[in-house]
Amino acid sequence: MLKITGIKDAMRDCGIACVVSGVVCCFPCMAVYGDTIELISGQTLQGDVLKESSEAVFVDVGVDVVRIPLSRIKSRTSTEAVAPKPAPTAQAEIYSTAQMPVRSVKELAAEYGEGVVLVQTPRGLGSGFLISEQGYCVTNYHVIEQETQIAVTIFQRGTHELVRRRIDDVRIVALNPFFDLALLQVPRPEELKFRPVHLAADDDQKEGDLVFAIGNPLGLERSVSQGIVSTRNRNLEGLVYIQTTTQINQGNSGGPLFNSRGEVVGVTNMKIAFGEGLGFAIPVTYLKHFLDYRDAFAYDKNSPNTGFRYLEAPRRRDPEPPPGK
Repeated sequence: MLKITGIKDAMRDCGIACVVSGVVCCFPCMAVYGDTIELISGQTLQGDVLKESSEAVFVDVGVDVVRIPLSRIKSRTSTEAVAPKPAPTAQAEIYSTAQMPVRSVKELAAEYGEGVVLVQTPRGLGSGFLISEQGYCVTNYHVIEQETQIAVTIFQRGTHELVRRRIDDVRIVALNPFFDLALLQVPRPEELKFRPVHLAADDDQKEGDLVFAIGNPLGLERSVSQGIVSTRNRNLEGLVYIQTTTQINQGNSGGPLFNSRGEVVGVTNMKIAFGEGLGFAIPVTYLKHFLDYRDAFAYDKNSPNTGFRYLEAPRRRDPEPPPGK
C-alpha cells in the first residue's frame, strides 16, 4: 500500500514533480508496493522505481510518476509485495459464510454470477443459487411446489460468450413451506465445476445499505437489479422479511439478495404487485436455520404429503340420448 507522508511539504521543499504526459501536477498518488524512499526533510514515499539517472529517480506511485532528485533522498529501502489476505471464511456442513471487502456491484456480479441458476419445472421457472461445490442449491418452495421434474440451467463464462448448461434430474433434498424455502441437489457432471456463493456471517444489514439481486425475472436470464434495504424487519403474516427497493419480479423468486460485499443476506421471494420498489427477501438467518436443520424438513417421495403433482383425469363424455328422445 502506498504511503505518502507530508507530500505537499515534500513537493515544496525538494522540487518533486508528478509527470504525466508532460503535464506537471501536484497531488498525492496511489501505488500497491515498491521501494520506500525517505527524504531529507522527513517525508516518505513508496512506489515502483521505473528509472534511475545520475541526478534523480523516477517513481511510479500508481497513477503518476514522481521525479525525486538524488540530493533530496536520505535513505531508500526495498519493500516486498504483500499478497492480499484472503477473506475470512467459515465452512458449515453444506454452505460457507464469509466476511469479504466491499466492492462494486459490477465486480461482484461478475465474480458470483455463475453461482446463480435458472430453475425450471413443467409449470414455470424461477431462480436459485448454489451454496456448495457438491451441487446443493437454494430456491423458494413455491418455485417447485407440487413438482418433481426439476432442471436447472448453469451459466458459465466461456472464452468469448456465456455458456448455458442445462442439468436435469435435480433432486429435492428438503422443503419448508412455512419459510418458503427449498433445498435441491444438482448432479455435477465430471467436467463441470460449480461456483458456489457465500452466505453472510452476520445478519447486520441496516436501512439504507446497498443490496443487489441476480435472477431471471420473466425469463430474462441473469438480470442484475440494485437497490437499498428499506427496512430489515418487515412483518408479513407472522414472518420477518427484508424489504428492499431492489426490483423483484416473477422469475426472481428463489434468487439471492447480495450485500455490497457479495455475501447472500436474503432469498428473494415476492413483491407487492401494485407498488414500485416494494420487494421482499427471506433473511439469511431463516435460511441458515433451514439448512442447519434440513433433516427436519427432509423430502420423502413416498410420503403422501410431499406434494406430487397429479394431472386432472380426462372428463368422460356424456352418453348421447337415444333417437327420438
